[in-house]
Amino acid sequence: MHNLAIALHLKGDEVSGSDDAIFDPSLSRLKKYGLLPETIGWFPEKLDQQLDAIILGMHAKPNNPELMYAQELGLKIYSYPEYIFEQSKNKTRVVIGGSHGKTTITAMILHVLHYHNKGVDFMVGAQLEGFEVMVQLTNHNDFILLEGDEYLSSPIDRRPKFHWYRPNVALISGIAWDHINVFPTFDSYVEQFRLFIDTMVPGGSLIYNAEDEVLTQLVEQSEQPIRKLPYVTSDYSIENGQTLLQTSEGLMPIELFGAHNLSNLSGAKWICQQMGIDEDDFFEAVASFKGASKRLERLAISPNGVIFKDFAHAPSKVAATTQAVRDQFSSHHFVACLELHTFSSLNPNFIDEYAGALDPADLAIVYYTPQAVALKGLEVLSEAQIAAAFKRDDLVIFTDPIALSDFLLGLNQKPLALLMMSSGNYGGLDLSALNALI
Repeated sequence: MHNLAIALHLKGDEVSGSDDAIFDPSLSRLKKYGLLPETIGWFPEKLDQQLDAIILGMHAKPNNPELMYAQELGLKIYSYPEYIFEQSKNKTRVVIGGSHGKTTITAMILHVLHYHNKGVDFMVGAQLEGFEVMVQLTNHNDFILLEGDEYLSSPIDRRPKFHWYRPNVALISGIAWDHINVFPTFDSYVEQFRLFIDTMVPGGSLIYNAEDEVLTQLVEQSEQPIRKLPYVTSDYSIENGQTLLQTSEGLMPIELFGAHNLSNLSGAKWICQQMGIDEDDFFEAVASFKGASKRLERLAISPNGVIFKDFAHAPSKVAATTQAVRDQFSSHHFVACLELHTFSSLNPNFIDEYAGALDPADLAIVYYTPQAVALKGLEVLSEAQIAAAFKRDDLVIFTDPIALSDFLLGLNQKPLALLMMSSGNYGGLDLSALNALI
C-alpha cells in the first residue's frame, strides 16, 4: 500500500492515508515523500465528498470506522488490485501468476527491461536492486508488468487479486496448493487459476510451465481464444559451484542457481520476447540478475561457507529452494532451517504437505512458536506431529528463539551452507550474527 501511495504521488495525484501502525521500511519511505500521516489511527471525519477514490488495504477490517463512513458517504471504494486495473485499462497488461516464482520472474523481467532502458509500469512484491519503489504508474508507458497474486483482494472483496487484471499477456509458473485458510481444498485452489485464464483478453498470449502436469491439463482444457505457449527449464550445468546456462552462443555463467530458478528464467525469456526483447539481448541482461530480495538472497560467503535467506514457506517452495542449495553446494555441510509461520504451515490439516521437503539437507531444523499457533486460532501442533509430517527422524525442532540462536551459532562444520527460510523473523533472530559461522 505504501508503494502504491508513493507511485500515485510521483504520478502527480494528491494522496493521503491512514493506519493504526506503520513500521519501516514503510514509515521511512512515506516520510521521505511527505506522505506519512501526522497522527496514527482512524479519522472518519477527514473523509468528504471531494475524494475521488478510497483504496482499501487487505488488512483493514470490514468494521473499520473510516471504511464504514466512506460507505455511508457513497464514495468510490477500490481494492488494491481493482485500482491497479483502473490505472492500466489503456495499457498492455502483462501478468505473472503461479504458486511459486512470481516475484523472481517479475523481478527478472524488470531487470532485463531496465538494463535495456525500456520504460514500463510495474507492480512487484519485493524490493529490487536499482529500483526505488515496488510500484510505478505513469501516463506514458505502454506496458504494465504485474505480479499476479492469488490471495484475496480486500476484506470486502473476496476475489483473488489476479482476477482483476484481465491480462493481454500472462504467465503461470506452476500450481501447488497454498492459502488453505481461503482455499480449503486443492480443487478449490486450482479453480482460481482456471478462472484467471478465463479473464484473459481474447487473442492474448498465455505462457505456461509445461513441466507442471496440473497446469498443463488446465491450459489444454481452456476454451479461451488465446495463444498457448509452453516453456520448460533451460539446459544448464554446475561446475565448481557456478551455474552455467546453455545458450545459442554456448555456456554462460549466471548469478542465479537452482532448477526452479532456471525454470523461472525460461518463462521470463518468453515474456521479454512478447515485450520486444530478443533472446540475445535477454541473455546479455539476465547474466547480471542476482535475484529479488529474500529470494535465495546471499547474506555472506567465504572460503568457509555460504549463508542464504529465502522467503520460502509453502511446501513446494521449501522443497525447490532446499534442493537448489544442495545441488549448488554439494561438497558443503548443508543445514536448512525453516520457520513455520503462516496459517497454512501451522495447520494440522496441511502440515503433511511438507513430507520430504527438507530431505536434501544434511541437518534439518524447524522453528515455530506455540504463540504463533494461538494467534491464528489453530490447534497446537506437537513436535511429534511436525517430525512425522516432514518424515525425517532426525529433524531438530525448536520453539524458543534463544535456543535456536544458540544452536545455530554453535555449528562448526566447514565448509558450511546455511539456508534460513521464513516469511517471519525467527522470533527476532539477528541473522547478521550468523556471519561469524563462516
